[in-house]
Amino acid sequence: MKKTIALYPGPAFHHMISMVELGKLILQHRSDVSITILVPSMPLEESKTCSYINSISHRLNPIISFYYLPTIQMPSETLSRADIAIESIKLNSSNVFQALENISLTSKILSFIITSTTSFSYHPNIPTYTYFNSCASTLAAILYLPTLHNQITSSFKDHPSSLLFIPGLPPVKSSFMPEPVLDRQKPIYDFFLNYSTSLSKSTGIIINTFDFLEQQAIKAIVHGACVTNGTTPPLHCIGPLIVDAKDRAGGVSDDVSSDCLTWLDSQPSGSVVFLCFGSRGTFSAPQLKEIAIGLERCNQRFLWVVRNPSNAAEAELPEGFLERTKERGLVVKSWAPQSTILGHESVGGFVTHCGWSSVVEAVTYGVPMIAWPLYAEQFLNSVALVQEMKVAMPMFLNGEEETIGNGEGVVSAERVEERVRELMMGSEGKALRERSLEMRMMAATAWNNNDGGSSFTAFSNLVASWNSLYS
Repeated sequence: MKKTIALYPGPAFHHMISMVELGKLILQHRSDVSITILVPSMPLEESKTCSYINSISHRLNPIISFYYLPTIQMPSETLSRADIAIESIKLNSSNVFQALENISLTSKILSFIITSTTSFSYHPNIPTYTYFNSCASTLAAILYLPTLHNQITSSFKDHPSSLLFIPGLPPVKSSFMPEPVLDRQKPIYDFFLNYSTSLSKSTGIIINTFDFLEQQAIKAIVHGACVTNGTTPPLHCIGPLIVDAKDRAGGVSDDVSSDCLTWLDSQPSGSVVFLCFGSRGTFSAPQLKEIAIGLERCNQRFLWVVRNPSNAAEAELPEGFLERTKERGLVVKSWAPQSTILGHESVGGFVTHCGWSSVVEAVTYGVPMIAWPLYAEQFLNSVALVQEMKVAMPMFLNGEEETIGNGEGVVSAERVEERVRELMMGSEGKALRERSLEMRMMAATAWNNNDGGSSFTAFSNLVASWNSLYS
C-alpha cells in the first residue's frame, strides 16, 4: 500500500498555492510518498483556483494529485467574505472525513496537514498538523487571543489606540490586530477564538519562517508563553518557502512577464522601487492619484502594479503621468511576476501590503521594504517587519508618528515621495538595505543542509517522524 500525505487548504486561493508549494517541498525530502490535496469549494475564487490547478497539474501528476470535494451550497447570497469562509469550512467537514476514508482504501495516510479549521479530529487515526499561513508574530497573537479575550471585555476596534502586550511582540495597538478579530460581535471572531483554543489539539504547527527572522516571537511560542491555559504543539519553522515562478497565479500571459523583465534589464542595479499590493490590494481613485504624484516627484525609477485594470483606472492617474514618467517608470495592470521581479538585480526597494508570502520573497532576495498594510493580518505583520525584523520602514499617514491603521484615510503624495526617496537614497534606507542583505544570507543558511541549517533540520526531522507515528 502506497504512502500518502494529505493536504487540506482553507477556502482561499492563496491557501491552495501554499499547499502546493508545501507538497513539492515534502516530495524533495520524501520521494517514497505521494501528495493528495483536497480541493474545497471556493465560492469566491472557484474559477481562479481551477485555472491555477489546471495550469500546474500536467507538471505535478502523478506525484501530486487533487481530490475535489463535493460542491456545497451556501445558505445565503448576502454573507460577507469572512462568513462565506466560515460556512465553507463547516459544511465541508463531513466531506473531508469521507475523502480521508476513500483515500485510506488505497493508501496509508502518514499525516494530514490543514490550514484553516477549528476541528483537528477529522479522522481519529491520522495525525493532523496545522500549516499556519502567516508569520510567527501573528501566530503568537492568535495563540494569545483567548487570554486577551478574558482580559478585555470590549472589541479591539472600540479602543484602537490602546496597547496590547503579547508575548514575543513589541507593544501593539489594538487596531493592528488581525482584521477578523477586531469586532468580537462578529461570527468570524468566535471562529478565530475557537481556532486558537483548538490549536493545542494539533500534532504540530508548521510555519513558513525561520529562526533568525523572528527570534522573539518563535521563542515565546516554543516556551509556551502564548498559551496560558493549555499546551503549545511543537513548532516547525520551515521557511523561507516561496512560490515557484513557473506556478504563477491566474494564467496570465507570458507577455506581461517578458515586458517587465525586459524593462528591468535596462535599469541600473538596485535603482528600481517595486510597488505591488497583492491580489486584493486595490486603492480608491484619490489614493491612486496621490501615489502617482508621489512617484513622479520622488524622481526614482519605479515598477508599479495597479489593480482593477480598466480604462477607468488609467483615467484615475494624473493626466499625462504615464507619458511624463515613461523613461523611468513602468505601470503594469493587475498582475506582474512578483517573485521574479524581487529577485532581479535592478530592484532596490519594495512597497508592499505586508502579505506574508510577499514578505518572505522580499526577505529571500534581500530587498528592503516600505510597509503599507491594507487588510487581514497585514497591520500586525508590519509591526514585526519594522520593529523586530528591521527590514522595513513604515508608510506614514500624516505626521511622522502616525502610521497607517485599519480603515484610515489617504496617504498624501508628500508622504509617498518622502518615504520612497528615503528608502532608495536615505540613511534609513541604507541601514535597511544592509539588514536585508544580512537576512538574505540567513535565509539561505536556514536551508543549508551541509551546515545543519535550522529550517533544513526542522523539516527533515518532521518528515522523518511521520513513519515513527505508525510504529
